[in-house]
Amino acid sequence: MTDPLIQPVILAGGSGTRLWPLSRAGFPKQFLVLQGPNSLFQDAVTRVAGLRVPGFDTAAPSIVVHEDHRFLAADQLRELDTAPASLILEPVGRNTAPAVSLAALAALDGGQDPVLVVAPADQAATDPAAFAAALAQAVVVAARGAIALLGVPPDRPETGYGYLRSSDAVDGPRPVLQFVEKPDLDTARAYLLEGGYHWNSGIFVMRASVWMAALDRFRPDIAAASRAAWAARTTDAAFLRPGKAEFAAVPSESVDYAVLEKCPGTDLEIGMVPLDAGWSDLGAWDSVWQVTPKDAQGNATHGDVLLHDSGNCLVHSTHRLVGVVGLEDVVVVETPDAVMVSHRSRSQDVKKIVSALDAERRGEHTLHRKVHRPWGWYDSIDAGDRFQVKRIMVKPGATLSLQMHHHRAEHWIVVSGTAEVTCGDRKLILTENQSTYIPLGETHRLANPGKLPLEIIEVQSGSYLGEDDIVRFEDTYGRA
Repeated sequence: MTDPLIQPVILAGGSGTRLWPLSRAGFPKQFLVLQGPNSLFQDAVTRVAGLRVPGFDTAAPSIVVHEDHRFLAADQLRELDTAPASLILEPVGRNTAPAVSLAALAALDGGQDPVLVVAPADQAATDPAAFAAALAQAVVVAARGAIALLGVPPDRPETGYGYLRSSDAVDGPRPVLQFVEKPDLDTARAYLLEGGYHWNSGIFVMRASVWMAALDRFRPDIAAASRAAWAARTTDAAFLRPGKAEFAAVPSESVDYAVLEKCPGTDLEIGMVPLDAGWSDLGAWDSVWQVTPKDAQGNATHGDVLLHDSGNCLVHSTHRLVGVVGLEDVVVVETPDAVMVSHRSRSQDVKKIVSALDAERRGEHTLHRKVHRPWGWYDSIDAGDRFQVKRIMVKPGATLSLQMHHHRAEHWIVVSGTAEVTCGDRKLILTENQSTYIPLGETHRLANPGKLPLEIIEVQSGSYLGEDDIVRFEDTYGRA
């Protein structure tokens, strides 16, 4: 008889607004590297993939991610040398209840009823051992058919988190009595003084069948629509795609509103396991400051930063030197195309800047100057009237789509590596310091046949230089 199975599930959706300008809609915060060598997503995968509970086997993680971010997730998993149990693509965002339902249905497809360990991809935990110990306790609770939530002991009055109110328990999880919405400051202070309240981490553990049964009970519309989307799924390389139209019809709802908040007071056992592991959901730049190592003046820095007579600041530089003089409790975040400055206490309001960018249809809320693609990346290093200059990197063995442009011509100069260029009926090999010209309207393709990264400089010229002036005829990545 085989040991019962733990199925880690990483929810990697996200809109990329709360840590702007570092996070963008096309590069949300879970894929950011804020400190150390790994991204938040990679850290989340590592925490759950390494979970060891006596008497249980742990499966490879199941990842649920928006299809627009599938190659970011796949590339970062490859960097970890981690093969997921499944990479499930959401064609549209439908909040966490449908996402968990897809993961549960995928887990039940294997003929087992594993314990799902569901964790968001965009959180931090500074004590991995304590995190693993709390999860192990929750797994044992969930294996017997209960729902286990991880609650964080509050160390300050926090208005950015939801709370769990629980009763005391000598042994085992504490029964959850109530879910409490994000409070105002006075209420949060009262919770801290009263005790019995924990921050809701958004991490929960239950059997796949328990989730689906609870969803059938409380939100049968979401359950039925999720099953229909799963039944219409297709497989594309390493990706599982639920039916697009079917998934779009699933009601959008969070796991808390759909199921968990309805469980207290019913016959469904729902308990809380304390999680004292340096947890943060990194919901704003102030949260990043909270969990980042600081100097003697309370300053947390990243990149090329110089400070003078400043304290309790967060300064994040990605591209150039940032100097800060005589400031207290300030956040400064620099990227190649945007700089954000905020008082730490107002860092939640960065979303208002993102909303303004969206209303003005500006691109800075969507993409960075450096844009990642499945074949590599491009960096728009200069632009002006009727011209644009890009630095392009193509991974070894990767190929761009066979395409043409109606409004621009292109000049390609190889900086390093080997380029295989298709231009109309011609195919040529270019090496360092060689170049070629792609006329307007000509069918063309760029590939890297070598074992080293290919870097080129591309100079575009023409009447319109937008990324939507691409007609694809063939594409390795399903974009034609």
